[in-house]
Amino acid sequence: MPSGSFGRRAFLTSGPAIVAVAALPAAKADSLPPGDPRMGPRMLGAPDAKVLVEEWFSLTCSHCAHFAKEIFPQIQKQLIDTGKIRYRFHDFPLDQVALLAAMVARSLPAERYEPFVQDLLVNQDQWAFARDIDPVAELKKRAALAGIGSAEFDKINADNALREAIVNRQDRDGAFLQIKGTPYFRFNDKPAPDVVRSYDDFAQAVAKAS
Repeated sequence: MPSGSFGRRAFLTSGPAIVAVAALPAAKADSLPPGDPRMGPRMLGAPDAKVLVEEWFSLTCSHCAHFAKEIFPQIQKQLIDTGKIRYRFHDFPLDQVALLAAMVARSLPAERYEPFVQDLLVNQDQWAFARDIDPVAELKKRAALAGIGSAEFDKINADNALREAIVNRQDRDGAFLQIKGTPYFRFNDKPAPDVVRSYDDFAQAVAKAS
């Protein structure tokens, strides 16, 4: 069962702040202009695939990292690249560091979102949880490798409209879909709670949804 526990809005805005910002207001309509490309869909795979797989994940969730390292590469090779599924990523940050990481990922061109996200998940122990490191500083280094310089990173960090848009969408998804933890999956808009255990379980669920 997914076990990155659901981070409510109060959790995201508590504890040491990444930047000096006021607490976010209650959930409301997106704070960004309609059509802002940063909040557009982030997807892989053939548009005509019979199965749409959707994943809600947090970049500081260890279970999400395990899935990204141990299971997702085979999913990409056997199911995405072969046209069997279309895969959509949904940001569901469980803490402030994950929220900032999601903001950075969404500020990249759409085609660079997934490689950056996978890099953060696969190397999560190095930038998020290593001893005696500042995860924001480490995130800034990885953003630089992806093409986001120091000044742009600081601008993203200070973008409360983007921060609020991600949290508002998370609030709506969490409430409507009753998401209790990450990673959370839906196959053709039906919950798929048991697909994180192995690639075989994932592939079987895809076959059932086809």
